[in-house]
Amino acid sequence: MSKKRVRIYTGFERFWHWTQAVLILFLAFTGFEIHGAYTFFGFREAVRYHSIAAYLLLTLIAFAIFWHFTTGEWRQYVPTLENVRAQLEYYVFGIFRNAPHPTRKTMLSKLNPLQKITYFGLKVVLIPLVVTSGLLYMFYRYPTRYGIEAISVGSLKFIALAHTLGAFLLMAFLVVHLYMTTTGETVFSNLRAMITGYEEVEEPASTGTLEGQQA
Repeated sequence: MSKKRVRIYTGFERFWHWTQAVLILFLAFTGFEIHGAYTFFGFREAVRYHSIAAYLLLTLIAFAIFWHFTTGEWRQYVPTLENVRAQLEYYVFGIFRNAPHPTRKTMLSKLNPLQKITYFGLKVVLIPLVVTSGLLYMFYRYPTRYGIEAISVGSLKFIALAHTLGAFLLMAFLVVHLYMTTTGETVFSNLRAMITGYEEVEEPASTGTLEGQQA
């Protein structure tokens, strides 16, 4: 099969991806300092920077949700069991034997079956867990006025544990994600695609392919 340079990622997708990555890493950095893992900004400043980054991430998430639903890109994350076994076998065995990739990437199908399941869980379970627990922690009994409390729960213990668990799971996802970016045709091909928006994909011998129409 010949290869064709195809536009896979839009400008907003790339902006959203990199901005989200920077904010999550900064939130992790300040969050672990708040937990006392080390001292860099100082506790008070770490809390302030953590809160600012949290608001920026919430704003980015709001724009991303709007973009996904207005463009129909939310369909990219609908899980499917089709080719899951083939994709798993590729990652476990095939990738080390230089086997062909079991799925083809296009602008309308950017994720393989395992990625769809993973990102669906990330967006529907993990991110909401971190955001909700963070907001509950941030606005715990605040603001209080005339004896009326905005949010009042018995203890911060379970909220803090949920938020910390979510943070560790996000860090684990980032580590795996970084590794998976190296499993492309070359070590940096997937990274380059997320910077430029374009990727070299295999083109069937027949003409009039979907990728050719979208390039």
